[in-house]
Amino acid sequence: MPRANLNDLLAFIAVGRERSFTRAAAKLGVSQSALSHTIRELEERLGLRLLTRTTRSVAPTEAGDRLLQSVAPRFEEIETELAALSELRQKPAGTIRITATDFTANTILWPKLPKLLREYPDIKVEIAIEYGLTDIVAQRYDAGVRSGDQVAKDMIAVRIGPDSRMAVVGTPSYFARRPVPRTPRDLLEHNCINLRLPTRGGRYAWEFEKGKRELNVHVDGQLIFNGAYQILNVALAGFGLAYVPQDLAQPHIAKGRLKRVLEDWCPPFSGPHLYYPSRRQITPAFALLVDALRYRRG
Repeated sequence: MPRANLNDLLAFIAVGRERSFTRAAAKLGVSQSALSHTIRELEERLGLRLLTRTTRSVAPTEAGDRLLQSVAPRFEEIETELAALSELRQKPAGTIRITATDFTANTILWPKLPKLLREYPDIKVEIAIEYGLTDIVAQRYDAGVRSGDQVAKDMIAVRIGPDSRMAVVGTPSYFARRPVPRTPRDLLEHNCINLRLPTRGGRYAWEFEKGKRELNVHVDGQLIFNGAYQILNVALAGFGLAYVPQDLAQPHIAKGRLKRVLEDWCPPFSGPHLYYPSRRQITPAFALLVDALRYRRG
């Protein structure tokens, strides 16, 4: 394929991802009119409309979306391979993008990153705080963090922390006004602080297990947040019950600020794993990051 045609495809990928000629032109360093002309020529050569244009938005057509999904990953593989070849003669460098929850970022990722970053100043790490089950390939992340049982089979998973547990907690003052729940269903009578999940279209259902019994309880309450630390702070203020990672609540439980309930309904589950596509080209910088985060017992 002529080089000009490759540049046209790169231009189309930029517009398709940005959903804007203005932003894509700025990213590519060309004028908006030149970019629009390039896309029109590509559409004429293919005999297909690739983008639907309105005064307010740009979106791929069915043909455009198919081209974007099939071609864009191949260009990314080429870019990654070139970067890997470059790093064979240079010290490890580059930006690594990771998606994780705020709790995992604070307790697992950050404690292990300073040593790596000081030793390799050309490595950059971007951490995006998200609670949804993000498609790291579509969103162009290098890796994500999930509990081991949530990692898709086509991903490589590396354990980066021990097994975890959740905890239902409230303040002593809260329980002075409300009865202690004996079963998860009793939570329906309590003021519970909810977590909003962007990818599930609603509130997180609190998950419980005891023996062979499994229960998902859709609790209700006055407050909803999208982060564990906000939920914990509101629980500490006595506004309701929180369902948070045990390690987050434990210091407050130990000091008597929080009381734990339904502990026998919260068994351990597979701890956090760093996951990434199995076909990903491993750069020296990424390999160093994986090794730095890897969980080592003892």
